[in-house]
Amino acid sequence: MAPLKGLRVLDLSSVIFGPLASQLLADYGAEVVKIEPPEGDSTRHTGPAREDGMAAMFLGANRSKQSVVLDLKQPAAQEALQALLATADVFMHSMRPQKLAALGVDPETLRQRFPRLVYASLLGFLPGPYAGRPAYDDVIQGMSGLADLMARQNGEVRYLPTIAADKTCAHVAAHAILAALWQRERTGEGAHVEVPMFESMVGFNLVEHFYGQHFEPPLSAPGYPRVLAPWRRPYRTADGHVAMMPYTDLHWQRFFAEVGAPQHAADPRFTGIANRTQHIAELLELAGAYVARESTAHWLATCERLEIPAAPVARLEDLPQDPHLVATGFFETLDDGARGMLRFPGTPVRFDSQRQPVAMPPRLGQHTRTQLAAAGLAPQHIQALIDQGAARSHPTGDTA
Repeated sequence: MAPLKGLRVLDLSSVIFGPLASQLLADYGAEVVKIEPPEGDSTRHTGPAREDGMAAMFLGANRSKQSVVLDLKQPAAQEALQALLATADVFMHSMRPQKLAALGVDPETLRQRFPRLVYASLLGFLPGPYAGRPAYDDVIQGMSGLADLMARQNGEVRYLPTIAADKTCAHVAAHAILAALWQRERTGEGAHVEVPMFESMVGFNLVEHFYGQHFEPPLSAPGYPRVLAPWRRPYRTADGHVAMMPYTDLHWQRFFAEVGAPQHAADPRFTGIANRTQHIAELLELAGAYVARESTAHWLATCERLEIPAAPVARLEDLPQDPHLVATGFFETLDDGARGMLRFPGTPVRFDSQRQPVAMPPRLGQHTRTQLAAAGLAPQHIQALIDQGAARSHPTGDTA
């Protein structure tokens, strides 16, 4: 049985932060109903697609969900949303707080009406000087120190080449929602969970990079030297690269003995983790000169023999053929006919040795009729909503 089977989530969020959070809950078995405007989530049109409204970015964060389309500018659609909320355990949104009351979905109203509801606000910032500002991944990477970390390592202020803030905060949101659900099990009452991107990413970055700032007065500048060293990158070999990490005293002793330079292992700068951390840039540059003399295959074999952590550097397009991922069945291929074969990264965790299967992302409005009917609306009421444009159903009809 899926761990979250029976849990019902209404997700009014869009783009990546909220949708990825609800996809994580869907991966664990929750029924996630994605509430979309008539034009759909913008990611439906971001990236390559075989079918209009089913682009790659949407596929990446919306699998295993159902889609209901409501035009919440219309009072009739707002009433329909309230009917859906009466059936929900969790309500998620990523709207700015000032928009909520007009739609009747502000936390005060909903928590009074549905006391067991876990209400999750996915925000840019907690209430304070920045509250209500729009927040996007690039903005949060800049504000939270990620761009500064890149500059400290390589001298150029830049973003990470991944939407690190959106994805990290999605995981924060998912586990915060689960914590609130556990609290509800003990108290019988829901909670208002506020998940801010800014504060979440500042905390994420400062796990190691607060460093000497933990102390008063500070014992050092912020920044963990080992990961900020410009030489902290895959080692260049004679024919490519290798992700290799001598870490302990024994690792470095074995490495320098292997390259015929045991004296470096006895260098006071490099003995003990505290000294190595202080002089990590010199150490990595020195080691890199030796690694560059031999091939990648040589170093992979050597590190296996010496019990030094090492691995080849994978290209993104190689990951679906990675022998370990193939053996563990990580990637799943689905076929729904019209869209052809689609491949998805699977759920990474297992429960009782079983990985929860993934299902196709929904077409826009694919489940409008079935979900509104399950919320108690009569067929003629649903049809009236669709006729007046307050709701929308996919033209191919609802499917489970």
